[in-house]
Amino acid sequence: MSGSVGTVRQDGGHPIDEEDPVTDERTYLEGMVRDTYFPPDLVEKGQAILRALDTRLAADRPADLEALYTVTHAATEEFNALNEEFWERGSEIETVARDVIATDFLHIARAHGFTDADIEELVAPRDW
Repeated sequence: MSGSVGTVRQDGGHPIDEEDPVTDERTYLEGMVRDTYFPPDLVEKGQAILRALDTRLAADRPADLEALYTVTHAATEEFNALNEEFWERGSEIETVARDVIATDFLHIARAHGFTDADIEELVAPRDW
């Protein structure tokens, strides 16, 4: 994080500086990384989707929640496509993975100042 001083709050055990919200230190999909059921290269693809979402929000912050949801829905569609790859490899985005992914979406939204974002709406178009 930058040297700027901002309001720091706790979110799932991870400090977030509102002045510099990009969450580079967070390990996205941590619960999937530790589980051998999920192919590591596909988990890495999911992590890349989340890093890209974070970077996009840092570069061009949406004006409101509806605009945020448009951006997160596009990222959710990427996870929908990725789920096909999981299926092909004998895995899937199941209950544990759904929770891990949605929680990371919420973390990213909050890190960018969208504290009122709804976790279900962030990933509303999911088919997993």
